[in-house]
Amino acid sequence: MPNAPEDDAPPLKAAIRRARVEEAEHSDGLAELRGAEIARLEMLQDAIQPILAQVPADAGLFDTGLMPAAHPRLFIDMIGFIEMGRDKRLYRFVQDTRHGRILIAESEKIDVMVKAITDYIARRLVERDKALASDMIFAADAGRTRHKPRRGFRGVLNFIIELLGSMLLFVLVAAGCYYFLTLFVAGTALFTASH
Repeated sequence: MPNAPEDDAPPLKAAIRRARVEEAEHSDGLAELRGAEIARLEMLQDAIQPILAQVPADAGLFDTGLMPAAHPRLFIDMIGFIEMGRDKRLYRFVQDTRHGRILIAESEKIDVMVKAITDYIARRLVERDKALASDMIFAADAGRTRHKPRRGFRGVLNFIIELLGSMLLFVLVAAGCYYFLTLFVAGTALFTASH
């Protein structure tokens, strides 16, 4: 029994898809070519279902879907998708990034694409875990640096000491000002008396 991923699909369904692909490959019509693209993408989508079933339910990253447009695409997540090459036989796995599109994998074989998609999903899950871990570290660091209110006897004692220190500083500044003002007045009185 061959290990091809499409063999896991029901026999009639897989046979119909193969027939569509063969029909479109022998025909020059655009509609049939698009049908071949969609059929090949559906076969790939069926082949990756076991991998997607292993993704943790709380991940929320992967919402695969086939978009049957002028250029059909099989989306793995919001930024990664598979499209067919110009010859309609070549799978092209592409990811949109901040710096443009990058080609992740390219092959005519479903097995090669399934491996590339599996690796992609694994990398995205690791990135997600790292992001969650850094969020937890940041939250823990923010909690440590936050000043906690003083409580109990020590808090009241610290408040009284700070209040007395402030009052003493105010009294010393006022006494210094009074002393210099008295000297100034006395000096001015002596100066005017001598002249």
